[in-house]
Amino acid sequence: MKRKKIKYQILILFSFLCSAQNNIVKFPFQNTSLTFEERVENLVSQLTLEEKVAQMLNAAPAIPRLGIPAYDWWNETLHGVARTPFKTTVFPQAIAMAATFDKNSLFKMADYSALEGRAIYNKAVELKRTNERYLGLTYWTPNINIFRDPRWGRGQETYGEDPYLTASLGDAFVKGLQGDDPKYLKAAACAKHYAVHSGPESLRHTFDVDVTPYELWDTYLPAFKKLVTGSKVAGVMCAYNAFRTQPCCASDILMNDILRNEWKF
Repeated sequence: MKRKKIKYQILILFSFLCSAQNNIVKFPFQNTSLTFEERVENLVSQLTLEEKVAQMLNAAPAIPRLGIPAYDWWNETLHGVARTPFKTTVFPQAIAMAATFDKNSLFKMADYSALEGRAIYNKAVELKRTNERYLGLTYWTPNINIFRDPRWGRGQETYGEDPYLTASLGDAFVKGLQGDDPKYLKAAACAKHYAVHSGPESLRHTFDVDVTPYELWDTYLPAFKKLVTGSKVAGVMCAYNAFRTQPCCASDILMNDILRNEWKF
């Protein structure tokens, strides 16, 4: 069951998208009076293995027999909703916002971004364009990697080199983006890149990294732990690189021992 939870937590949002676009309840997973757990269990039980595998792509195809529309999970809101065909507010870059040490400003920035994202998504529903990239409500933000090497070109996406500050600002961003509704997310945040990732960018798919247990827990994991266990971030993106010889996305230590078993994601 624990292995199912990570994969199908995201399907909670997915089943909501389906019911939001279809007022006629044909299947139990479309019934909003049921719990998310009941709806997800029903939805997953009806999917074939091939359909489950296809949903692992960011451009998830439609499943017409269940009334499930196509959806692209890829969207960005690092400092305002990005790459959309509609006009949006552009805020200062993450590293600049971090220099303010101002959690309230990060919270407001994320809150406004989610509001604009909702407006964009509503327009996409109206135009039947929810299957297009950069129009959804699932954002691959924030980047809470630790910025230790100025040669890393993506360092400007982070909140800097301090684990405590990164955790604090990441927490504010996630809460602002996801909102405080007890049932529905305003938008979905994603903590990335888990873990021990900070370049070199050109070798990100091939290099293997190792650090001491102290460095792992004192420097690279505090922000992720805060966002998973405290902020209740909706998603976690694994890093491109390997960690102690295993790809981060298949790391027994990172994915199973820590994220699933210890942090209960």
